Amino acid sequence: MDAKINFDSNSAYRQKKIFDLQDWTQEDERDKDAAKADLNYIGLDGNIGCLVNGAGLAMATMDIIKLHGGTPANFLDVGGGATVHQVTEAFKLITSDKKVQAILVNIFGGIMRCDVIAQGIVMAVKDLEIKIPIVVRLQGTRVDDAKALITDSGLKILACDDLDEAAKMVNSLC
Repeated sequence: MDAKINFDSNSAYRQKKIFDLQDWTQEDERDKDAAKADLNYIGLDGNIGCLVNGAGLAMATMDIIKLHGGTPANFLDVGGGATVHQVTEAFKLITSDKKVQAILVNIFGGIMRCDVIAQGIVMAVKDLEIKIPIVVRLQGTRVDDAKALITDSGLKILACDDLDEAAKMVNSLC
């Protein structure tokens, strides 16, 4: 007899003993790394990496990439309270997929501060020596500070205010 049980990962904080039993040898290494960084990650077959805050916005981002002829390489939701470290870890996950030819960052900063995301992007590009194109669409809290951080970094990070245009831009870079 064989059995398999699935547990709702949303209960992990109150069911630590159960989740400590997870056999990570059965999981993709990126899934393990994402869980350690408290990121929601699902690998896909495409070539455009996505870093987004919020599951709904992530789905919309993937849809608009497909609408303009591209294929998303992942679903990656950093959530509403991401840190600079989590953004850097997100870029590690995305760039560990050798199929990724460009990255689209799409952030709507309601709770999430855009300047924190920008700091993480700049740090990741420098620390990981990322050479593939990155298109960044930021809207919301501290967006002007975020844009200044990206501009002042001197890095080749392409900014775009409109999601539709950002999707077209990232598709053209692949």
